[in-house]
Amino acid sequence: MALNGLVWVTRAEPGASATARRLRALGREPLVAPVLEVRPLDAAIDLEGAAALAFTSANAVRAFAARKPERALPVFAVGEATAKAARDAGFVAVEPAEGDVSALARLIAARRPGLVLNPTAAEPAADLGALLAASGVAVRTAALYETLPAEPARALAALDAVSTVLVHSPKAARRLAELLDAAALARLAFACISEAAARPLVQAGARYVGVAPFPTEAALLKLAPSSRG
Repeated sequence: MALNGLVWVTRAEPGASATARRLRALGREPLVAPVLEVRPLDAAIDLEGAAALAFTSANAVRAFAARKPERALPVFAVGEATAKAARDAGFVAVEPAEGDVSALARLIAARRPGLVLNPTAAEPAADLGALLAASGVAVRTAALYETLPAEPARALAALDAVSTVLVHSPKAARRLAELLDAAALARLAFACISEAAARPLVQAGARYVGVAPFPTEAALLKLAPSSRG
């Protein structure tokens, strides 16, 4: 794909701005217009008996850190980006998995830390709690945030200048499928972080869909210059 055209960053803030900085470093021009927004939930956080924390996103880290001062528990993180968010929040003992929830579940099952508290979204893309329970790991979940549809008016107004769309989650993909007409779906190149994130767009009629070989933003951004090959 030609390197001209804007790269639409669809993920929620504050991650969207971080992605934009990485794109600029790669010589691409980002258009930040989230299709989702993160809102905190006032759920109870029960740390009694917890031996470790498990985070499947940086949003979960931020939601927990905003509510609780606890930083002594060991942390298992879905990937390096989430691990960095945990370290930035003040956690010291942080062990990342290899980038997806299944890998995180395997890591925790191998470590057998005791009761694991999993701060998460109200509608997580993958159910870590179920995977851990199936492995015999004691787990407690706490839904600390939700992602809701946002109106990306800025991107829709400038859609003719967009060449590539970054898709960080299945929920964002579903939202894009709602927002874009058939012509846009056929023209735009979609760079997706996983097969699950690509599927709603393919089903909606998108023609140019690339999937990162690993579910990390570093792998995803490599698709931005070449989503159409």
